[in-house]
Amino acid sequence: MVLIKNKNIFVFIFILFIGCNNNAKDVKRESSVKIDTLQGISLLNKPLISSQLDVKRDSLKIRNYIKAFTKFQEDSLQIENIVWLGRRLGYLGDYKKAIKIYSQGLDTFYDSPRLYRHRGHRFISVRQIDNAITDLKKASALIIGKKDIVERDGIPNFQNIPLSTLHNNIWYHLGLAYYLQNNLLKSFEAFTLCLNHSNNDDMQVATRHWLYMILRRLNRNDDALEVLDPVHKNMTIIENYAYFNLLLFYKGEMTLGEIITLYSDGSNEAVQYGIGNWFHYNGNIDKAQRYYSDLLDSGNWASFGYIAAEADLNRFVEE
Repeated sequence: MVLIKNKNIFVFIFILFIGCNNNAKDVKRESSVKIDTLQGISLLNKPLISSQLDVKRDSLKIRNYIKAFTKFQEDSLQIENIVWLGRRLGYLGDYKKAIKIYSQGLDTFYDSPRLYRHRGHRFISVRQIDNAITDLKKASALIIGKKDIVERDGIPNFQNIPLSTLHNNIWYHLGLAYYLQNNLLKSFEAFTLCLNHSNNDDMQVATRHWLYMILRRLNRNDDALEVLDPVHKNMTIIENYAYFNLLLFYKGEMTLGEIITLYSDGSNEAVQYGIGNWFHYNGNIDKAQRYYSDLLDSGNWASFGYIAAEADLNRFVEE
Protein backbone atom coordinates (compact mmCIF):
# COMPACT_ATOMS: atom_id res chain seq x y z
CA MET A 1 0.00 0.00 0.00
CA VAL A 2 1.35 3.41 -0.97
CA LEU A 3 0.61 6.32 1.33
CA ILE A 4 0.27 9.76 -0.20
CA LYS A 5 1.72 12.17 2.32
CA ASN A 6 1.44 15.35 0.33
CA LYS A 7 -2.14 16.61 0.47
CA ASN A 8 -1.63 18.75 -2.66
CA ILE A 9 -0.64 15.68 -4.68
CA PHE A 10 -3.79 13.91 -3.47
CA VAL A 11 -5.97 16.84 -4.55
CA PHE A 12 -4.25 16.95 -7.94
CA ILE A 13 -4.80 13.22 -8.53
CA PHE A 14 -8.43 13.52 -7.43
CA ILE A 15 -9.06 16.43 -9.83
CA LEU A 16 -7.28 14.56 -12.62
CA PHE A 17 -9.47 11.50 -12.01
CA ILE A 18 -12.67 13.55 -12.02
CA GLY A 19 -11.57 15.40 -15.17
CA CYS A 20 -10.79 12.17 -17.02
CA ASN A 21 -14.10 10.70 -15.90
CA ASN A 22 -16.01 13.76 -17.15
CA ASN A 23 -14.13 13.69 -20.46
CA ALA A 24 -15.08 10.05 -20.89
CA LYS A 25 -18.72 10.90 -20.19
CA ASP A 26 -18.59 13.78 -22.71
CA VAL A 27 -17.13 11.54 -25.42
CA LYS A 28 -19.73 8.87 -24.73
CA ARG A 29 -22.53 11.45 -24.85
CA GLU A 30 -21.22 13.02 -28.06
CA SER A 31 -20.85 9.62 -29.72
CA SER A 32 -24.49 8.83 -28.92
CA VAL A 33 -25.72 11.73 -31.10
CA LYS A 34 -26.98 10.29 -34.39
CA ILE A 35 -28.96 11.71 -37.28
CA ASP A 36 -31.26 10.31 -39.93
CA THR A 37 -29.00 10.30 -42.99
CA LEU A 38 -31.87 10.25 -45.52
CA GLN A 39 -33.16 13.82 -45.53
CA GLY A 40 -35.37 13.94 -48.61
CA ILE A 41 -35.49 13.66 -52.37
CA SER A 42 -33.79 16.09 -54.73
CA LEU A 43 -35.41 18.00 -57.58
CA LEU A 44 -33.85 15.36 -59.85
CA ASN A 45 -35.49 12.57 -57.85
CA LYS A 46 -32.30 11.45 -56.10
CA PRO A 47 -31.92 10.83 -52.33
CA LEU A 48 -30.52 13.65 -50.23
CA ILE A 49 -28.06 11.97 -47.88
CA SER A 50 -26.38 13.63 -44.91
CA SER A 51 -23.19 12.05 -43.60
CA GLN A 52 -23.50 10.34 -40.25
CA LEU A 53 -21.77 12.29 -37.51
CA ASP A 54 -18.15 11.66 -36.61
CA VAL A 55 -17.16 12.49 -33.03
CA LYS A 56 -13.74 13.85 -34.00
CA ARG A 57 -14.66 15.65 -37.20
CA ASP A 58 -17.93 17.09 -35.90
CA SER A 59 -17.07 17.49 -32.22
CA LEU A 60 -17.74 21.25 -32.05
CA LYS A 61 -21.06 20.96 -33.89
CA ILE A 62 -22.10 18.10 -31.62
CA ARG A 63 -21.15 19.97 -28.43
CA ASN A 64 -23.07 23.04 -29.59
CA TYR A 65 -26.07 20.86 -30.36
CA ILE A 66 -25.92 19.23 -26.91
CA LYS A 67 -25.83 22.67 -25.26
CA ALA A 68 -28.84 23.81 -27.30
CA PHE A 69 -30.71 20.58 -26.54
CA THR A 70 -30.00 20.96 -22.81
CA LYS A 71 -31.37 24.51 -22.81
CA PHE A 72 -34.42 23.34 -24.75
CA GLN A 73 -35.05 20.61 -22.16
CA GLU A 74 -34.81 23.18 -19.38
CA ASP A 75 -37.35 25.49 -21.06
CA SER A 76 -39.03 24.28 -24.25
CA LEU A 77 -41.40 27.26 -24.26
CA GLN A 78 -38.65 29.80 -24.86
CA ILE A 79 -38.53 30.85 -28.54
CA GLU A 80 -34.78 31.43 -28.35
CA ASN A 81 -34.27 27.82 -27.23
CA ILE A 82 -36.50 26.48 -30.01
CA VAL A 83 -34.73 28.55 -32.67
CA TRP A 84 -31.27 27.49 -31.58
CA LEU A 85 -32.08 23.82 -31.21
CA GLY A 86 -33.43 23.87 -34.77
CA ARG A 87 -30.39 25.74 -36.04
CA ARG A 88 -27.95 23.37 -34.34
CA LEU A 89 -29.80 20.39 -35.83
CA GLY A 90 -29.46 22.04 -39.23
CA TYR A 91 -25.70 22.41 -38.77
CA LEU A 92 -25.56 18.66 -38.02
CA GLY A 93 -27.29 18.03 -41.35
CA ASP A 94 -30.53 16.84 -39.74
CA TYR A 95 -32.87 19.22 -41.57
CA LYS A 96 -35.93 17.02 -41.12
CA LYS A 97 -35.61 17.08 -37.34
CA ALA A 98 -35.00 20.84 -37.42
CA ILE A 99 -38.27 21.27 -39.33
CA LYS A 100 -40.01 19.12 -36.72
CA ILE A 101 -38.68 21.29 -33.88
CA TYR A 102 -39.81 24.50 -35.60
CA SER A 103 -43.23 22.96 -36.30
CA GLN A 104 -43.64 22.04 -32.64
CA GLY A 105 -42.69 25.58 -31.69
CA LEU A 106 -45.25 27.01 -34.11
CA ASP A 107 -47.99 24.98 -32.43
CA THR A 108 -47.54 27.39 -29.50
CA PHE A 109 -45.96 30.47 -31.10
CA TYR A 110 -48.10 30.53 -34.24
CA ASP A 111 -47.31 34.20 -34.90
CA SER A 112 -43.51 33.99 -34.66
CA PRO A 113 -41.81 35.26 -37.84
CA ARG A 114 -38.52 33.80 -36.60
CA LEU A 115 -39.86 30.26 -36.55
CA TYR A 116 -41.46 30.62 -39.99
CA ARG A 117 -38.24 32.13 -41.35
CA HIS A 118 -36.07 29.25 -40.09
CA ARG A 119 -38.51 26.52 -41.05
CA GLY A 120 -38.81 28.09 -44.49
CA HIS A 121 -35.03 27.94 -44.87
CA ARG A 122 -34.97 24.24 -44.00
CA PHE A 123 -37.87 23.48 -46.31
CA ILE A 124 -35.61 24.83 -49.07
CA SER A 125 -32.83 22.50 -47.89
CA VAL A 126 -35.05 19.42 -48.29
CA ARG A 127 -36.54 20.71 -51.58
CA GLN A 128 -40.05 21.39 -50.27
CA ILE A 129 -40.14 24.68 -52.13
CA ASP A 130 -43.91 25.24 -51.98
CA ASN A 131 -43.83 24.85 -48.19
CA ALA A 132 -40.86 27.20 -47.99
CA ILE A 133 -42.72 29.91 -49.89
CA THR A 134 -45.79 29.49 -47.69
CA ASP A 135 -43.69 29.89 -44.53
CA LEU A 136 -41.61 32.79 -45.78
CA LYS A 137 -44.64 34.68 -47.08
CA LYS A 138 -46.21 34.21 -43.63
CA ALA A 139 -43.04 35.51 -42.00
CA SER A 140 -42.96 38.54 -44.32
CA ALA A 141 -46.55 39.39 -43.35
CA LEU A 142 -45.75 39.10 -39.64
CA ILE A 143 -42.84 41.59 -39.77
CA ILE A 144 -44.87 44.43 -41.29
CA GLY A 145 -44.44 47.45 -39.04
CA LYS A 146 -42.07 45.55 -36.73
CA LYS A 147 -38.56 46.63 -35.83
CA ASP A 148 -35.82 44.61 -37.50
CA ILE A 149 -33.39 42.59 -35.37
CA VAL A 150 -29.87 41.28 -35.97
CA GLU A 151 -29.62 37.50 -36.28
CA ARG A 152 -26.64 36.02 -34.44
CA ASP A 153 -24.48 33.61 -36.41
CA GLY A 154 -24.38 29.94 -35.50
CA ILE A 155 -21.02 29.69 -37.23
CA PRO A 156 -19.48 33.15 -36.69
CA ASN A 157 -17.20 34.78 -39.27
CA PHE A 158 -13.57 35.50 -38.43
CA GLN A 159 -14.48 38.92 -37.04
CA ASN A 160 -17.45 37.55 -35.10
CA ILE A 161 -19.70 40.24 -36.59
CA PRO A 162 -23.28 39.19 -37.42
CA LEU A 163 -24.14 40.56 -40.84
CA SER A 164 -27.77 39.65 -41.50
CA THR A 165 -31.09 40.56 -39.92
CA LEU A 166 -34.46 38.89 -39.54
CA HIS A 167 -36.13 41.00 -42.24
CA ASN A 168 -33.16 40.64 -44.57
CA ASN A 169 -33.14 36.85 -44.21
CA ILE A 170 -36.89 36.49 -44.73
CA TRP A 171 -36.80 38.37 -48.04
CA TYR A 172 -33.54 36.70 -49.11
CA HIS A 173 -34.85 33.17 -48.61
CA LEU A 174 -38.22 34.04 -50.16
CA GLY A 175 -36.43 35.44 -53.20
CA LEU A 176 -34.37 32.27 -53.45
CA ALA A 177 -37.42 30.02 -53.17
CA TYR A 178 -39.19 31.88 -56.00
CA TYR A 179 -35.97 31.75 -58.07
CA LEU A 180 -35.82 27.96 -57.66
CA GLN A 181 -39.34 27.77 -59.10
CA ASN A 182 -38.28 30.07 -61.96
CA ASN A 183 -40.83 32.65 -60.81
CA LEU A 184 -38.41 35.42 -61.68
CA LEU A 185 -40.75 38.38 -61.23
CA LYS A 186 -41.68 37.32 -57.69
CA SER A 187 -38.03 36.57 -56.97
CA PHE A 188 -37.00 40.02 -58.20
CA GLU A 189 -39.63 41.63 -55.98
CA ALA A 190 -38.43 39.75 -52.89
CA PHE A 191 -34.74 40.43 -53.51
CA THR A 192 -35.50 44.11 -54.12
CA LEU A 193 -37.12 44.27 -50.68
CA CYS A 194 -34.14 42.33 -49.32
CA LEU A 195 -31.80 44.98 -50.73
CA ASN A 196 -33.66 47.61 -48.70
CA HIS A 197 -32.69 45.69 -45.56
CA SER A 198 -29.11 44.95 -46.61
CA ASN A 199 -27.24 47.26 -44.29
CA ASN A 200 -23.63 46.31 -45.02
CA ASP A 201 -21.45 45.51 -48.01
CA ASP A 202 -21.62 41.76 -47.47
CA MET A 203 -25.40 41.62 -47.71
CA GLN A 204 -25.39 44.18 -50.52
CA VAL A 205 -23.20 41.99 -52.75
CA ALA A 206 -25.10 38.80 -51.88
CA THR A 207 -28.44 40.38 -52.77
CA ARG A 208 -27.18 42.24 -55.83
CA HIS A 209 -25.76 38.99 -57.19
CA TRP A 210 -29.20 37.35 -57.29
CA LEU A 211 -30.81 40.52 -58.65
CA TYR A 212 -28.24 40.69 -61.45
CA MET A 213 -28.80 37.05 -62.44
CA ILE A 214 -32.59 37.49 -62.39
CA LEU A 215 -32.46 40.60 -64.59
CA ARG A 216 -30.12 38.93 -67.07
CA ARG A 217 -32.52 35.99 -67.32
CA LEU A 218 -35.35 38.44 -67.92
CA ASN A 219 -33.25 40.06 -70.69
CA ARG A 220 -33.31 43.35 -68.79
CA ASN A 221 -29.61 43.91 -69.39
CA ASP A 222 -29.57 47.68 -68.81
CA ASP A 223 -31.30 47.22 -65.44
CA ALA A 224 -28.79 44.49 -64.60
CA LEU A 225 -25.92 46.90 -65.26
CA GLU A 226 -27.52 49.43 -62.89
CA VAL A 227 -27.51 46.78 -60.15
CA LEU A 228 -23.72 46.56 -60.60
CA ASP A 229 -23.12 50.33 -60.41
CA PRO A 230 -22.55 50.60 -56.63
CA VAL A 231 -20.16 47.62 -56.59
CA HIS A 232 -16.48 48.57 -56.37
CA LYS A 233 -13.18 46.94 -55.43
CA ASN A 234 -12.83 48.83 -52.13
CA MET A 235 -16.00 47.45 -50.53
CA THR A 236 -15.65 46.08 -46.98
CA ILE A 237 -16.30 42.36 -47.34
CA ILE A 238 -16.08 39.98 -44.38
CA GLU A 239 -17.84 36.85 -45.62
CA ASN A 240 -19.30 37.02 -49.11
CA TYR A 241 -16.16 37.11 -51.23
CA ALA A 242 -17.67 34.66 -53.72
CA TYR A 243 -20.59 36.95 -54.54
CA PHE A 244 -18.28 39.98 -54.50
CA ASN A 245 -15.83 38.44 -56.97
CA LEU A 246 -18.66 37.30 -59.22
CA LEU A 247 -20.03 40.84 -59.35
CA LEU A 248 -16.56 42.16 -60.25
CA PHE A 249 -16.44 39.51 -62.98
CA TYR A 250 -19.83 40.62 -64.29
CA LYS A 251 -18.54 44.21 -64.33
CA GLY A 252 -15.49 43.16 -66.35
CA GLU A 253 -13.09 43.94 -63.49
CA MET A 254 -12.09 40.27 -63.20
CA THR A 255 -11.60 37.90 -66.10
CA LEU A 256 -13.23 34.49 -66.36
CA GLY A 257 -9.79 32.92 -66.12
CA GLU A 258 -9.01 34.84 -62.93
CA ILE A 259 -12.18 33.79 -61.15
CA ILE A 260 -11.83 30.17 -62.29
CA THR A 261 -8.23 30.12 -61.01
CA LEU A 262 -9.26 31.72 -57.73
CA TYR A 263 -11.81 28.97 -57.09
CA SER A 264 -10.07 26.16 -58.99
CA ASP A 265 -10.50 23.72 -56.11
CA GLY A 266 -14.29 23.83 -56.64
CA SER A 267 -14.78 24.75 -52.99
CA ASN A 268 -17.45 27.38 -53.56
CA GLU A 269 -20.79 26.32 -54.99
CA ALA A 270 -21.91 29.95 -55.38
CA VAL A 271 -19.06 30.65 -57.81
CA GLN A 272 -19.57 27.41 -59.72
CA TYR A 273 -23.25 28.21 -60.14
CA GLY A 274 -22.58 31.86 -60.97
CA ILE A 275 -20.19 30.93 -63.81
CA GLY A 276 -22.54 28.25 -65.11
CA ASN A 277 -25.42 30.70 -65.02
CA TRP A 278 -23.30 33.32 -66.84
CA PHE A 279 -22.90 30.83 -69.69
CA HIS A 280 -26.63 30.05 -69.41
CA TYR A 281 -27.96 33.59 -69.93
CA ASN A 282 -25.29 34.28 -72.54
CA GLY A 283 -26.69 31.44 -74.64
CA ASN A 284 -24.03 28.77 -74.15
CA ILE A 285 -26.39 26.12 -72.76
CA ASP A 286 -23.99 23.18 -73.25
CA LYS A 287 -21.30 24.89 -71.16
CA ALA A 288 -23.86 25.89 -68.53
CA GLN A 289 -25.09 22.32 -68.22
CA ARG A 290 -21.53 21.06 -67.79
CA TYR A 291 -20.92 23.52 -64.95
CA TYR A 292 -24.21 22.59 -63.30
CA SER A 293 -23.49 18.87 -63.63
CA ASP A 294 -19.94 19.25 -62.25
CA LEU A 295 -21.36 21.16 -59.30
CA LEU A 296 -23.83 18.38 -58.55
CA ASP A 297 -21.01 15.81 -58.76
CA SER A 298 -18.78 17.57 -56.24
CA GLY A 299 -20.77 20.14 -54.23
CA ASN A 300 -22.65 20.28 -50.96
CA TRP A 301 -26.29 19.46 -51.76
CA ALA A 302 -27.61 21.84 -49.09
CA SER A 303 -25.88 24.92 -50.55
CA PHE A 304 -27.95 27.45 -52.46
CA GLY A 305 -25.76 27.26 -55.57
CA TYR A 306 -26.17 23.49 -55.67
CA ILE A 307 -29.96 23.68 -55.33
CA ALA A 308 -30.17 26.35 -58.04
CA ALA A 309 -28.07 24.22 -60.41
CA GLU A 310 -30.30 21.26 -59.61
CA ALA A 311 -33.43 23.30 -60.41
CA ASP A 312 -31.99 24.47 -63.72
CA LEU A 313 -30.92 20.97 -64.76
CA ASN A 314 -34.37 19.68 -63.84
CA ARG A 315 -35.95 22.25 -66.16
CA PHE A 316 -33.59 21.20 -68.97
CA VAL A 317 -34.77 17.61 -68.49
CA GLU A 318 -38.43 18.67 -68.53
CA GLU A 319 -37.92 20.67 -71.72
